Amino acid sequence: MSEDKGIRIEGLKKTYGQGDTAVEALKGVDMEVAPREVVGLIGPSGSGKSTLLKCLGAVIEPTGGRMTLGRETIYDDTWRIADLRALRRDKIGFVFQAPYLIPFLNVTDNVALPPMLAGRPNAEARQDALALLEALDVAHRAGAMPSQLSGGEQQRVAIARALVNRPPVILADEPTAPLDSERAMAVITILNQMAERYQTAVIVVTHDEKIIPTFRRIYHIRDGRTEEMAGEGRQPG
Repeated sequence: MSEDKGIRIEGLKKTYGQGDTAVEALKGVDMEVAPREVVGLIGPSGSGKSTLLKCLGAVIEPTGGRMTLGRETIYDDTWRIADLRALRRDKIGFVFQAPYLIPFLNVTDNVALPPMLAGRPNAEARQDALALLEALDVAHRAGAMPSQLSGGEQQRVAIARALVNRPPVILADEPTAPLDSERAMAVITILNQMAERYQTAVIVVTHDEKIIPTFRRIYHIRDGRTEEMAGEGRQPG
């Protein structure tokens, strides 16, 4: 893994509750995703996928283990980062099953909002937003409102928003679930292209059998533990 980017977790644990009612959701998960790599995370309901994603996204605190982003240890049996909100804003991009675009902001402002919140000048943030919209072939919709976009266009805008602060890692939670086969493959193609262009590590949580064959590596989580498997690595299409 590159020293400056990528994500590594070692022995990650998460227990809910205490004593006789304690539930071990994660029992010592190991995982590593390099820059430019898109890996799949699969597993049955209740296997720990959602808990793992929330820990990786600094939404909930693990019980133990270690998480590293590039050179920076962000968790080592306790959070090593003082401002978790800034960590989520600047270092972790999120793509969800639903785009969650702000309905009263146009496309450009939806994408420009994260860098604006990080303190970058509005004009610079909008310039970066437009560059990403161009890269994702939705620049012609820059002035449109979210309600005017197709489902595929909305997901492209959501990906642009996730990338705009150049995070070292993107967490994509079922990003193709609402899409048909053609649009699902288009989203996976885009994630691979953006991972390569911006040296981003991408983790895709999915049940979507259409896209699973595209991953070169897959982590299968069951009963709170992960098993790494080689994927087929087929070209999307």
